[in-house]
Amino acid sequence: MELAGEGESQRSLDTSLISVSAAFEGSEDIAAARDLARSFLTDIQAVHGLPVSARAMGMVQLVVSELVTNARKYAPGPCLLTLEVENGAVQVSVWDCSTTLPAIYHADPGRVGQHGLELVMAVSTSFCIDRKPVGKRITAAVVLADDPGGDVAGRQL
Repeated sequence: MELAGEGESQRSLDTSLISVSAAFEGSEDIAAARDLARSFLTDIQAVHGLPVSARAMGMVQLVVSELVTNARKYAPGPCLLTLEVENGAVQVSVWDCSTTLPAIYHADPGRVGQHGLELVMAVSTSFCIDRKPVGKRITAAVVLADDPGGDVAGRQL
């Protein structure tokens, strides 16, 4: 392998952002949000050549479903879903217009319901809630290729 010396040009890595966004207004749109996530990850793999594990495919759809469900359930008006690839992970962000921060409960197997954020935090490498001038944005990151066995979505063995 030859390295470029001083004064020689080096090929820089493509740092363009790979992302998709969509607004959702009804509870029936939760399935459409999951479909958008699945389509986005399929394109990431097919078009951009980035590996996407079967686990990541499922976990991103779970995170999207939980965050969009919460936004539709607890905030008036539409929500905005943004998926971005950054540093080998998908950043799943959902903005809504409510200024009320979500309640995050400790694990309680006896509690019925309200485990959504608990699940999101368990499968994500990072989780953040940002207050915005109007509303809030919740962001969680899921690593694209993390299966120990190298299981990549869509790969035929």
